[in-house]
Amino acid sequence: MGMKTFAAIDIGSYHVRMDIYEMSQQTGIRHIDTVQSRLEMGKETYSDRTITVDTAKELCRILKNFTEIMKEYQVDDYRVCATSTLGEAKNVWMVLGQVYPKTGLEVEILSNSEQRFYGYKSIAAKEVSFAKMIQKGTAIIEIGGGNVQVSLFDKDALVTTQDFKMGSLRVREILYPLENETTHYEKIVEELVHNQILGFKKLHLKERKAEHIILLGNTFIERMLEKQGSMQENRTVSFKEFMAGYEWVMSSSPEEMSVSLGISLDYAENMVPALIIYRVFMEEFGAQTLWLPGTHLNDGISYDYAQKHKLIKSKHNFENDILVSARNIAKRYMSSKNHTGAVCQNALAIFDGMKKIHGMGKRERLLLQIAILLHDCGNYISLSNASECAYEIIMSTEIIGLSHQEQELIANVVRFIKQPFDYQCGRDFRNVASKSYYMTAAKLTAIIRVANVLDRSHKQKIEEIRAVVKDQELIMTVTAREDMTLERGLLEEPGDFFEEIFSIRPVLKCRKRK
Repeated sequence: MGMKTFAAIDIGSYHVRMDIYEMSQQTGIRHIDTVQSRLEMGKETYSDRTITVDTAKELCRILKNFTEIMKEYQVDDYRVCATSTLGEAKNVWMVLGQVYPKTGLEVEILSNSEQRFYGYKSIAAKEVSFAKMIQKGTAIIEIGGGNVQVSLFDKDALVTTQDFKMGSLRVREILYPLENETTHYEKIVEELVHNQILGFKKLHLKERKAEHIILLGNTFIERMLEKQGSMQENRTVSFKEFMAGYEWVMSSSPEEMSVSLGISLDYAENMVPALIIYRVFMEEFGAQTLWLPGTHLNDGISYDYAQKHKLIKSKHNFENDILVSARNIAKRYMSSKNHTGAVCQNALAIFDGMKKIHGMGKRERLLLQIAILLHDCGNYISLSNASECAYEIIMSTEIIGLSHQEQELIANVVRFIKQPFDYQCGRDFRNVASKSYYMTAAKLTAIIRVANVLDRSHKQKIEEIRAVVKDQELIMTVTAREDMTLERGLLEEPGDFFEEIFSIRPVLKCRKRK
């Protein structure tokens, strides 16, 4: 496979940015150009939740200009992603309805978990530094215009990721009426965000400390630290040095910061609440070292593209991070680890044994595992209404790396494991799911129903399982510790649905334990 030229476009709170990359198996990813146009959509979204006609026209003009630049670079492929700035606008679909006819570009609205996952991938591209950093307690913090995202690592594992609706623009809009009425603006911002941070600490941090903080997507802080000469060659800085820059900002006017750092006045004003939020997080986490990798969302998008097209190989297992995140959610709601492990073993054997029948791939296999990990979490709230409770938990919880469609797919699969399958798709599901997603939900539900009934007693009787398709049957041969009469008797009902979906009948055969 030869060289590919790829363009990534990010429609953000303050600007629209395009990065051009060259990538190949021989050379990896090489960044070759950045084009950026200022467009402050965040002000409109977080104050009125509406993008104005003039701003929509300007967005189309910028993107049209980007398409001409892409032609000059002979770009082979592209991806245009919009964040919550556009996604939270009431008239988002009206705006996007103008973009495609005028530019020919398809714009994708990233879910928050996808956006943060790409940000996470952008720093994972710096593999040596990233792998070393996350061996100890580490938090990735990214403050955007509308949101703050915190992802917590411990011993190379992703513990949790959490989204806070308190980005710099959003906080400034909330506190705008008070700006001229107080001399303690810093204290007001701190009070606004402090309670949410304490709740996060109590639930997720507990006895852990995040001594290392990775800061994403904030050129303001980079310029501040570079100006005072505290940034090390490896782009790290101590918390003490960060606080020296912080004190300078707090004692300076926005006009002084604008001139000194070479940024716009609006940008300087918006970064003051961001800096306060960073400080509060760092103090609460007990941070000692900050790393500013200097990466951008587009770097993560290009990294993801190169991975999917097998142009690079990553040493870090991103799928495992998604699974660890799901396991931690299951643990929070006291799901049975032994039962979910047994169901997962059964389901993966079935999935792998009938690949030619179901036609699903690696991504669906991952979604299957996540659904199994979370299928019992509703019991924590209500044993009699566990399926609906599980659905609400999954839809309300941040699962890093999943799109909104995938999250709703998993939530519906979990709901349908014990409830009757909704052949009419259901109003909520139909709104987001294509026919393909609907069929995937049916297939995963059928597989998990069979896998679940094989551990109906919750005794983990099965030691080994092998599934193969013969004629019109799926033969599941198991080696069991105990008698399987209960499971065999209960297989008929899920077997009917399985046969309806795949046109093959699941049959259980037991071997005697030697």
